[in-house]
Amino acid sequence: MTRFNHHRYGRGFTLIELLITVAIVGLLASVVVPMAEVAMQRSKEREFRAALQQIREAIDAYKQAVDDGHILTDAQKSGYPPNLSVLVLGVDDAKSPKQEQKMYFLRRIPRDPFFEDASQPPEVTWGKRSYASPPDAPSEGSDVFDVYSFSAGIGLNGVPYRQW
Repeated sequence: MTRFNHHRYGRGFTLIELLITVAIVGLLASVVVPMAEVAMQRSKEREFRAALQQIREAIDAYKQAVDDGHILTDAQKSGYPPNLSVLVLGVDDAKSPKQEQKMYFLRRIPRDPFFEDASQPPEVTWGKRSYASPPDAPSEGSDVFDVYSFSAGIGLNGVPYRQW
């Protein structure tokens, strides 16, 4: 009977083995979770940088089209788009031989990935700086010279997202 009891108790794990296993799993989790958070932030920053680049290139292309005479505008205006929607909706090409041929600068306005409210339209997720406003205190005006993030966060490079 003692042999039978010996086999019955020899099959399980001891309490020490279980505690060591839990400690190892906890240690691995404490290393993996921060790495996953940094990877997620890096991915958002990559998306943010790409969105900024798309919008800024579209704004510059619009300004170049104004300078080249493809878009008619008042001489007192800066030549930058009046809002971000114009970049998607398009404007009439003044130099086109076909009547009312439009020029488009963006397929869609990218969303700021750091903007909290997902129900808002993408255009609202960006802060807009007019040509007349100073770079250290951007404000909206009659045109869109640049865009910035409303996020108060700081990037992995130490620069606030608002200053990217």
